[in-house]
Amino acid sequence: MAGLCNNALPETLKKVVQEAKLFVVGAGGIGCELLKNLALTGFRNIDVIDLDTIDVSNLNRQFLFQKKHVGLPKAQVARESVLRLCPSANIVSRHDSVFNPEYNMQFFKQFDLVLNALDNTAARNHVNRMCLAADVPLVESGSAGYLGQVTVIKKGLSECYECNPAPRRKTYPGCTIRNTPTELIHCIVWAKYLFNQLFGEEDADQDVSPDTQDPEARDPESGDGVNNAESSSLKHKPIIQRKSTREWAQDYDYDATMIFNKLFDSDINYLLSMDKLWKKRKPPVPLSWQQTNADNVESVAISDIQDVLSVKQNAELFSASVASLKKQLKGEGDGGMLVWDKDDTAAMHFTSAAASIRAKIFDIEQKSIFEVKSMAGNIIPAIATTNAVVAGIIVMQALCILRKKLDECRSVFVCKAANATKKLLVPCLLDPPKPGCYVCAEKPEITIKLDASKLSVIELRDKIMKSALGMLAPDVELLDGRATILISSEEEDNDEENLKKPLSEFGIRHGTRLRADDFLQNYDIIVNILHETGFPDDSIFEIVSKTDLALDKIASENKSANKAQNDVKNEDEDVEIVEEPDISCTVDRKRKHSSTTSNSTENNEGKRRKMSNGAEQIDVDCDVVVLD
Repeated sequence: MAGLCNNALPETLKKVVQEAKLFVVGAGGIGCELLKNLALTGFRNIDVIDLDTIDVSNLNRQFLFQKKHVGLPKAQVARESVLRLCPSANIVSRHDSVFNPEYNMQFFKQFDLVLNALDNTAARNHVNRMCLAADVPLVESGSAGYLGQVTVIKKGLSECYECNPAPRRKTYPGCTIRNTPTELIHCIVWAKYLFNQLFGEEDADQDVSPDTQDPEARDPESGDGVNNAESSSLKHKPIIQRKSTREWAQDYDYDATMIFNKLFDSDINYLLSMDKLWKKRKPPVPLSWQQTNADNVESVAISDIQDVLSVKQNAELFSASVASLKKQLKGEGDGGMLVWDKDDTAAMHFTSAAASIRAKIFDIEQKSIFEVKSMAGNIIPAIATTNAVVAGIIVMQALCILRKKLDECRSVFVCKAANATKKLLVPCLLDPPKPGCYVCAEKPEITIKLDASKLSVIELRDKIMKSALGMLAPDVELLDGRATILISSEEEDNDEENLKKPLSEFGIRHGTRLRADDFLQNYDIIVNILHETGFPDDSIFEIVSKTDLALDKIASENKSANKAQNDVKNEDEDVEIVEEPDISCTVDRKRKHSSTTSNSTENNEGKRRKMSNGAEQIDVDCDVVVLD
């Protein structure tokens, strides 16, 4: 096997390759191909890190793994497999998260080159920042089905991974999800919300009951979402009792029949009472448990996940999955919760059954469990050949960098079919760093619109600093001449009560400047605040620009706040960040990020009133139960 190691390189380059120290991040689809290529090219000093363990689903493309390896760490098994190909290689495996503080700037500085083989945006962002901080070249890569991409990131020479805003994941209005679904994906998102409400981490933004605040359903005179005069289902204005979905389900010991009737009969009848919704739409048809002719079972066998199930089969699958998830939840103990996972059979069966039943009610075409899983998990089929091509291109770019021929490095796109130039591989010159990038600019700066009277300190930390800006442990201070500390990366230094208060209580208003830094990423940024009210329901803030002339206008005492807002609104680069998106590969130069991703499709509704309704037949001391 040792003879397989490639000795065909020129002597001068061979020595550079043998002495180079590489850090490979990811040992999955691209990572397996890459490690094999590196070893056979002659690289001897390789560190590889991956947090995952091997799953059966990996075996069709991650050729370094076999069935006997299922459950073992990917990095460890990949190392052992590559050493069988090239025993002289010095490979260090790390079964760990690259976010671990151990992998800091000094750690990255020991490498000549970092090679990404990742499958998620958050890790890509983090490695991008660490390489910029350590001034180490990074080769970024990704694949999505038949599409792929490789590019080189070098501080000061080329765009960093975050120079261009990533495409925003498609979101759906809350009223569509809760009241008027028209596509199966709407039902799937609703079913995933339902899973969290019943078994996972309850989120007030993921309500599943009818939305009585839907503007389309509101009576212009009364402002009520229900037309009580004409309603055939509700003869009087309902008395509302607010109750947690989890608490309500626990009161009935997760009785599948009760949950079914609440969701698919009671709630649908209440939706029908919102007459205005159905003037131009086909109304839904309520479905009770009795109508399905299903048996309340605790287990069910699915012969083929590619079959479209009947209503009876879906009802029984719903019952069995509720029973299974109930047992899992009890195993977590008091206060425990489950995490939705497309590869968890019970969670997937629950999602598919609930979504399919809701689709039937709203006369939407139903799909098989297999197809629902693809949609729910946002799964893009992984193609082994694409991964192999991408891994080969990574090595070619690595050789260019080590030869100090950065001018020969390219962004290379793998196309599904030959394009107009008759090429499956499209190389492009590296773009220079984008002026004003809030990550790789010499003095990173960003402008954010928000309602300082409503947005809390904890939302600033979690939804803006951590989620939108990708920080791990942010410290935030006001640039008010006194350097007032607003948020500390040391949890014990934060006052819990202060975290819940709105930003305005700390003197944050239109034109306020904040300084945020993350010592783990060696990342520092100035944040300019534009105070604005009236945000839409699906957002609580908006990143409006990176650096622009409006910043000077904000700071100037001679310019009004309104004029500053208008200047920023008119910028061509405006982009609203709802949540961190998953990225798919494209040859569009403005969207140069790519990934192989299996993350779930989510719908971030932002801040909105929660007023939802059940129906009269529930055995409680009120007419309507609002499940938060």
